[in-house]
Amino acid sequence: MTTLNKKKQFRNSKSPKLYSLRQAEKELGVPIRYVGHLILKHGLESEIKNGRIFVTEKGLKQFLSKPKEEREVHKKSFLKRIGPGIITGAADDDPSGIGTYSTVGAKFGLGLAWLALYLLPMMTAAQETCARIGIVTGKGLAGALKKKFSNPVVFVLIVLLIIANTINIGADIGAIAASVRMILGINFYIAAILFTLLIIGLEVFVSYHRYAKILKWLVLSLAAYLITGIIIKPDWVAVIQSLAVPKFQFSTAFLTANIAVIGTTISPYLFFWQSYQEVEEERDQGVLSDHHIAVINEEIHEMRKDTVSGMSIANITFLFIVITTAYVLFKNGITNIETAEQAASALKPLAGNFAYLIFTLGILGTGLLAIPVLAGASAYAISEVLKWKEGLNLKFKKAYGFYGVIAVSTLIGLGMNFIGINPIAALYYAAVINGIIATILLFFIFRIGNDRKIMGQHTNPAWVKIFGTLAMVFMGLSSIILIAMFILEIK
Repeated sequence: MTTLNKKKQFRNSKSPKLYSLRQAEKELGVPIRYVGHLILKHGLESEIKNGRIFVTEKGLKQFLSKPKEEREVHKKSFLKRIGPGIITGAADDDPSGIGTYSTVGAKFGLGLAWLALYLLPMMTAAQETCARIGIVTGKGLAGALKKKFSNPVVFVLIVLLIIANTINIGADIGAIAASVRMILGINFYIAAILFTLLIIGLEVFVSYHRYAKILKWLVLSLAAYLITGIIIKPDWVAVIQSLAVPKFQFSTAFLTANIAVIGTTISPYLFFWQSYQEVEEERDQGVLSDHHIAVINEEIHEMRKDTVSGMSIANITFLFIVITTAYVLFKNGITNIETAEQAASALKPLAGNFAYLIFTLGILGTGLLAIPVLAGASAYAISEVLKWKEGLNLKFKKAYGFYGVIAVSTLIGLGMNFIGINPIAALYYAAVINGIIATILLFFIFRIGNDRKIMGQHTNPAWVKIFGTLAMVFMGLSSIILIAMFILEIK
């Protein structure tokens, strides 16, 4: 053997086999996000070449050969971050969403069904920007806003968020209480108090991630709307036409409904929630900064798939709720939904008494899941701005300010139900307020997402900029026209 061949053989024996993150997923079945997490947090052996990150076969095999109990310890922190886009999408169809979509379907039939299609790329652009900010900066949305804008601006934005979230919490509590009264005959106010105390207790004493793991199965009750939408045998040609060709009515009622749908679909609390879900609770201190930069591209790629999936699920549910109420209520001349009982009774002719259970499960499941998200988004935002300890996995004594915000905002939401506000009406107008506030927030969020000084080479891609701009223009014009029509008393 020549000296050259011996040297080559020696180099090959010393060079470990490397896997890109995609190869590790494909050949060894280890998810990309999990590999990235192990590199950043647990020092999994890796190398960086040409800006890309590779893991060694030896390192992966050593990790996979560890006892199951030891691997589970690592996996628990990773599982807290799995699927924030899908979780966000599920939370989007909260009682506010169900009530708003039902109201719109009953009042306008398929007249606003096209929003399910046209809002999808806009809401995906908004959520991707929020998630991208969390991944790249390592900060929640409030922290990123504070880095770019003055404290008074950030303070106003957080106040707007808290107002929108608190109204939504109150409306959701009312919807839960009305649904429980509908099934069990429990007094509305007693039901509202009991569920408020239950939700606060679960948030304080049970890890939210364990809590959500149980409750996510209740979100499957939303499939009832898909099933019912198929059972009623709608005119699918008419449905497709309603999606393809937008319809407009120059009336205050139509524009209010338009803003309500936008507000419950592109909601302020979802912006903050997803950005925080993308940030690990124990932030990287810079020791693995080179690895973190190399992992970001893979993280963004996985985040996009997750976000598109979550937003698609949310909008498909939105569409089928509109189809169901359009063909059951609107078609039969029932155009005004004022109570949870009326919304549930829409399904009764088709599914019998079981319709009540379907509706209740939808309200309970999404309400119990969404209210902690709403209150948590407010608490995260305030805590990050004031530099309090934050996190739903922390004990109360270690984050009393954080949990205090959750408790107070939930209790204020409860109080709203004692001043005679109809829960379905509250859900509807909470969505309108969300739509107006979301427009303001998006302006600042997209400025951060497009800022190279903050985002480096990971600024928003062209499609996000296009649909983000369309979202702001569409939402902004709708809000301005609606406010003008109210002022001029145009009906």
